[in-house]
Amino acid sequence: MMVRHGKTVLFFIGLTLWAAQPVLAAEGKTLQIDGSTTVGPLGDAFAEVFKELHPDVSITVKKTGSGDGAAALIDGRCDIAMMSRFMKDKEFQQAVEKGVFPVAHVIAMDGVCVVVHPSNPVTELRTEQIRDIYMGKITNWKELGGPDMPIVPVSRDTSSGTYESFHSMVMHNEKMAANVEYVNSNPQAHARVRSTPGAIGYVGIGFLDRYVKALKVDGVMPTRSTIAKGIYPVSRPLFLFTNGYPKLGSIIHAFCTFYLTEKGQEIIEAKGFVPVTEY
Repeated sequence: MMVRHGKTVLFFIGLTLWAAQPVLAAEGKTLQIDGSTTVGPLGDAFAEVFKELHPDVSITVKKTGSGDGAAALIDGRCDIAMMSRFMKDKEFQQAVEKGVFPVAHVIAMDGVCVVVHPSNPVTELRTEQIRDIYMGKITNWKELGGPDMPIVPVSRDTSSGTYESFHSMVMHNEKMAANVEYVNSNPQAHARVRSTPGAIGYVGIGFLDRYVKALKVDGVMPTRSTIAKGIYPVSRPLFLFTNGYPKLGSIIHAFCTFYLTEKGQEIIEAKGFVPVTEY
């Protein structure tokens, strides 16, 4: 058991629990993975490598959001849940009630990057200014030194781990305004900001490109270095969750520890995330 952010979180990684875990479904011919659209590109890339290494294993990767991934693991509908946030206390409770013992595997670091249209001259915002935008207190870019143009705030949907991170670290759990638009994925958030000069949104660092402009937050630009060091204010780890610690030598164990390999790190870097290992 460990204490996290002032809350007690049941974190089952003991050897006794590990030894007691049954052989999971993926010990056969299938591996079901579900969850975060942020972690999804890593899940897809890892799966592609594993299909070459294990051609007899069918691997399915669904990207439905962190909350749905947690629910799928709890309900026994997946072997691995991809999550861009830690499991909530209520999710742990639901899992334990069903005999599921979630174990977290941190596979990479990410930053929730605040982005605007490339034509927007604003280059940085303070956390409280971003919060005021999403609370509806600031509604025009001229209030922030930009052009006289209405602000179009774009958010991830409430089942998203990216939303949870933003809502906690930036919003301080304050309610968003009625004018906030909600989208289902990082690509959709990226597309909305890319096509809308007045928009502001947030995406994982892996979705930064020349079509959107990342802003400094509290004077810090989201980069590999600032995110790895936790200097960027909205940095976070990315997780895979399993039911108990995977049986050593199993396909689940191999998949969840793939990030420790040189190839795994190459994939993480190629997808724009920050590895937790160095070679």
